[in-house]
Amino acid sequence: MASKLLMIVIFVFDLIAFALAIAAEQRRSTATIKEDADANYSYCVYDSDISTGFGVGAFLFLMVSQVLIMVASQCFCCGKALSPGGSRACAVLLFITCWVFFFIAEVCLLAGSVRNAYHTKYRTMVDINNPPSCQTVRKGVFAAGAAFIFFTGIVSEFYYVSYSKARGSFQPYGGEASVGMAAYK
Repeated sequence: MASKLLMIVIFVFDLIAFALAIAAEQRRSTATIKEDADANYSYCVYDSDISTGFGVGAFLFLMVSQVLIMVASQCFCCGKALSPGGSRACAVLLFITCWVFFFIAEVCLLAGSVRNAYHTKYRTMVDINNPPSCQTVRKGVFAAGAAFIFFTGIVSEFYYVSYSKARGSFQPYGGEASVGMAAYK
């Protein structure tokens, strides 16, 4: 039987991670080109860097959620055997899918956070044809992370339910440990 408390905690963590990823997308850094007082150099000025913190927070909440699911299910490889059948097959498929979605979400969040925190520090001579490159995170990186957080949350919940169903219905063989030879006398 799947633990309802664990499922609620996982849902809340995934929801927080999703909200933080959306907030990171909405508040990602933007840059403007400024000229110094003498108008000899131009440089980049970045606004708030809050989305890096939101991205890292989403990264950590999703990681904690995944760790809780894997500890509760003993990472699918430890513990007693699962009963053969549809629940076990579904649990295997969902386990693999959950890890793929998790990996993609974490890569998007980490890459977005690192890229958002990077600010160019160089100055260039004022040239209208060749302004400095004010690099910022591309639009949609944190949104992609949020989408894969959503997918990971759904798949991990279904994985845990399938795993619990396959684990709960396992009946170990209770007969003799040897081959019965009584019929061959």
